[in-house]
Amino acid sequence: MPTYKIRGIDVEFPFEAYDCQLVYMEKVIQSLQNKCNALLESPTGTGKTLCLLCATLAWRKSLGSFSTLGSQVNNQISGSQSSVNSSQSGDSKLPTILYTSRTHSQLRQVIQELKTSNYRPKMVILGSREQLCIHREVSLLRGSAQNNACRFLCKKGTNRRCNHHSRVADYMKNNPHLGDEPIDIEDLVNIGQTFGPCPYFMTRELQKTVDIVFAPYNYLIDPWFRKGLGVEWKNSILIFDEAHNLEGLCADAASFDLSSGLLTACISEAKNCIDISSTRRGQSSDETLNPDNFAILRALLLKLEKRIAEVPINSKELGFTKPGPYIYELLADLNITQETAYKLIDIVEVAAELLQEDKLQNKKSTTACRIESISNILKIIFRDKGTAHSAYYRVHVREADANAADVLKGKASRTLSWWCFNPGIAMQEFSRLEVGSIILTSGTLSPMDSFAQELKLNFPLRVENPHVITSKQIWAGIVPVGPSGYLLNSSYRNRDSIEYKQELGNTIVNIARIVPDGLLIFFPSYYLMDQCIACWKNTSHGNLTTIWERICKHKKPVVEPRQSSLFPLAIEDYMAKLKDTSTSGAVFFAVCRGKVSEGLDFADHAGRAVVITGMPFATMTDPKVRLKREYLDLQAQSQGGEYKETKLSFLSGEDWYNQQASRAVNQAVGRVIRHCHDYGAIIFCDERFAHPSRKSQISLWIQPHIQCYSKFGDVVYTLTRFFREERICGSTNLKLIKTEVSGKVYFGAIILSVSWFF
Repeated sequence: MPTYKIRGIDVEFPFEAYDCQLVYMEKVIQSLQNKCNALLESPTGTGKTLCLLCATLAWRKSLGSFSTLGSQVNNQISGSQSSVNSSQSGDSKLPTILYTSRTHSQLRQVIQELKTSNYRPKMVILGSREQLCIHREVSLLRGSAQNNACRFLCKKGTNRRCNHHSRVADYMKNNPHLGDEPIDIEDLVNIGQTFGPCPYFMTRELQKTVDIVFAPYNYLIDPWFRKGLGVEWKNSILIFDEAHNLEGLCADAASFDLSSGLLTACISEAKNCIDISSTRRGQSSDETLNPDNFAILRALLLKLEKRIAEVPINSKELGFTKPGPYIYELLADLNITQETAYKLIDIVEVAAELLQEDKLQNKKSTTACRIESISNILKIIFRDKGTAHSAYYRVHVREADANAADVLKGKASRTLSWWCFNPGIAMQEFSRLEVGSIILTSGTLSPMDSFAQELKLNFPLRVENPHVITSKQIWAGIVPVGPSGYLLNSSYRNRDSIEYKQELGNTIVNIARIVPDGLLIFFPSYYLMDQCIACWKNTSHGNLTTIWERICKHKKPVVEPRQSSLFPLAIEDYMAKLKDTSTSGAVFFAVCRGKVSEGLDFADHAGRAVVITGMPFATMTDPKVRLKREYLDLQAQSQGGEYKETKLSFLSGEDWYNQQASRAVNQAVGRVIRHCHDYGAIIFCDERFAHPSRKSQISLWIQPHIQCYSKFGDVVYTLTRFFREERICGSTNLKLIKTEVSGKVYFGAIILSVSWFF
C-alpha cells in the first residue's frame, strides 16, 4: 500500500494517488494541524471520501494510538514509543472525530471506503431506533411514538421490560472488540437478532470509547440530539460530507411551522391526557400525572389557536409578518414566558409519554403523538433560555386553502411560522464549544462564497478540485439557440411562449437522437416541465407527428413524479426502459432540486448526458424566499452586528438568490460522469449561461471544458463526434473496466493501465 508524506504525516493510501487527491489530503491535514476550518470541493469520482478518511485518520494516529484492542496489544509489544502515546492519551483526551453525512445510505458507502483503507480506529455508527430497534412491537412504530414506547419499556419496575435492553451490558463486557473493525447499521442489527442485545443501546455504550463516530449530520445540528451525544467537544474534529445542503438544513432545524391542523390535534391529545390522568389518579402517586396540569396545557393551546385566528391578514399573498422578537409578545399574551416555558415543556413531555403508555397498555393505534411538537417549538423559541437569537428570525402567519371540514366549522386554516434566516446559529455553537476544526466537503459546493457568508464561519482553507477525467471524456456546451435559431431562454417573461417551448422541444429531439443510452433533462420547476411536456404532446411537426412522439422515437420517457411515494417506481421504470433494446435508451424528465437531482448515481449508460433547460430560481413571491432576501439586504445595508469578528462581508438578497440557483444547477449536473472511467455531456440550453457571471458560478472542474455554440449545427456536429469516438474507445475496454473496478473502486492505480484515455 503506497505511503505519502504529507505535511510531516505518513498517509497510507490504498492506490497510487492522483495529484488532486494529494492536494485534497494536504488541505485536510493542514486544517487539522492549524485547527482551522476548511471548505473542500472535489467532484464525484475523485476519491473524496477515501482521501478524507485516510488523511484524517493518519493525522489522528500521529497523536496517539487508536483505542482498538489490536492497538492496545501492539502498544504492549512495541514498548517505549507506544508508552509515550499511551501517556499522552491518559493526560489529555485525544480528539474525537465526528464524521457526518446527510443520510445513512451515504454513511454506508463511507464505511465501505473505510474497509478499503489500512486504518482501523475504534468506531461506531449512530442511528435512530427506527433503524436499530429489534423489539417485536416497538420496531413497528415510528418517530416519537417509537421513542416513547422504548423509554417506557426500558423503565425499571415496568412489567413489560425490554429483554434486548437488559442484555446490552453483558454483551459489551464479553465483546470488547466490537467496533475494532468497521461495522454498519445492518451489522449491528444482525448482532442484536443473533445474540439478543439492543443495537440502539449498544451504539450508545460503544460511543463512549471510540476514536471516530459516524452519524447523520442532523445529530450535530439539532441541539437536543447534540446534547445527548455525550461527546468531549473541545478540540474535536467535525466533518460534514455531502455538505451542499447544510445551510438550508441548519436554518430549517432552527425554524418551525405550526398549522391549524397540527394545533387542533394537540388540543385533542391534551384533552385525552386529562381523561387518562383523571382515571389513574387514584391508582398512582405520581404527582406529574395531575389532570390540572393537562387542563392548563389545553387551555393555553386553545388561547393560542384563538390568538393566531385573530391575527390581521390584509393580503393573502403577503400574509402577516413581524420581526422575530414579536413571537415573545404573542406568547406573553398567553402567559408563556422565559419563566413558564420550561414548566410547560415538562408538562408536554409527560403528556406525550402518558399517551404512549396508554396506547401500549390498551393496544390502541400507535400513531405518533402530535403534542410533542409543542415541546419542540418552545425549545426553539426559548433556546439557551435567552432571546437574542430572535433577531435572526421573522414571524409569519399565512392563510392556507381551507379544507371542507374547516369551511363547515367556519375556521380559517392558518399556519404560524417562525423562520430562521441565519443558518450560522447552529454552526457558531461549535465555536463556543471550542471544536478543533470543521471540514465541509462535497462534490458540488460551488459557488463557495455563500457558504462562508451564510454559516458565519471563517474558512481560510478552500479547494475546488479538478476532475480526474481527461478532456476527451467530457463535452460541455452552452446552447443559446435551437435548431431554427430561436433564442433559448426560460426566464419568466419567455417561458410561456409557444415558440420557446417548441424550440426547446426540437432541441431535445436532436439531443435524444445523438446521445446514447440514458439522458437526463432538468427543468427549473415542475410547472415549467408540465407546461413543456403538454405543449410537446399537442404540437405536430409537419402535421405528421408531435414533438413528444419524436422524442419517444429515440428514447422512452420517464417523468419525475411530484409525490415522493411514487419516486422509487419511476426509478425502476427508467432502469427497465434503459435495458429495452427497441429504442436507443431512456430519457428522464426531472426538476432541479427534485429527487433525481439529489444524491442519485447515474453512472455509465444510466446517464450519458444531462441537459439543463434553464436557471432554477426560487419563486420570488414565496414568503420564505421574499423574507430571506429582505433579511439579507437589511444585514448588508447595516454592515454591523456581531459578525465583524469573522471578517466576512454580508451577502445581499440578490447574491443569495442567484447563488442558490447556481448551486441547484451544479447539483443536477453532478448526476453524470460519476467515476474516472465514465464519460458524458453537459448541455446548458439557456443563453443566460453564456453570461460571465453565470458561467463563473458553474463548478470549477467543468468551466475549462465549456464552449458556447452560436450555431445549433455546431452542437449537433461536435456532440455526434464526441459520442462516436467515446463509444469506439469505451466498447473495446468495457470488460477491462468491469473486471478491475468491480463496481467499488472508482480511482487509483487502475486508471494507469487504461492507456486509451490518455
